Amino acid sequence: MSTVRVDRVVTSGTFSLDGGTWEVDNNVWVVGDDAECVVIDAAHDAAPIVEAIAGRTVKAILLTHAHDDHISAVDALRAATGAAAYLHPDDRDLWDQVYAEGPDRELAGGDEFRVGDVILRTLHTPGHAPGACCFHSAELGVVFTGDTLFHGGPGATGRSFSDFPTIIDSISAKLLSLPAETVVHTGHGDDTSIGAERGDLQAWIARGH
Repeated sequence: MSTVRVDRVVTSGTFSLDGGTWEVDNNVWVVGDDAECVVIDAAHDAAPIVEAIAGRTVKAILLTHAHDDHISAVDALRAATGAAAYLHPDDRDLWDQVYAEGPDRELAGGDEFRVGDVILRTLHTPGHAPGACCFHSAELGVVFTGDTLFHGGPGATGRSFSDFPTIIDSISAKLLSLPAETVVHTGHGDDTSIGAERGDLQAWIARGH
């Protein structure tokens, strides 16, 4: 049995885009064993994330996308851990709204990150944002979907840099093909599963969001 565990940290702050600002709670996921971990998203406040890391070596900061609520703690988290931040290059325009300098490394679909005795495989899933990525661990039976898939449907596509047909294509091709029992760890709110969401695809398409 794997020694890798998944810890959730909830941080609070704001999300701003297209001239609006909203209060949001974000899920930050720390995946690792007692020696090392990766952090998925760096939202709002580095302090509780560092507390959850608990002195472990951080192998990478993996960013699901570059909306400001998901990246606002990147600089502080990099300073605290020495870890590199990875972002898909298609989200560079969003990143540049927050930071003057670029992320440390580029993400691409198919990239793999080993932590402990499991692998996180990168799935490029554009739609909510052009560079949106999910991270799937077959060994753990989980996928970290950021704002691409939630309990109840796709992430929002009504703002700049987003597109509804694209997110539907991404979810259909990259996520709903995963095993039904796969647990979906989202960027906001509660977990779901691939099986719980798979049957609603046509209803999402019909409603258009």
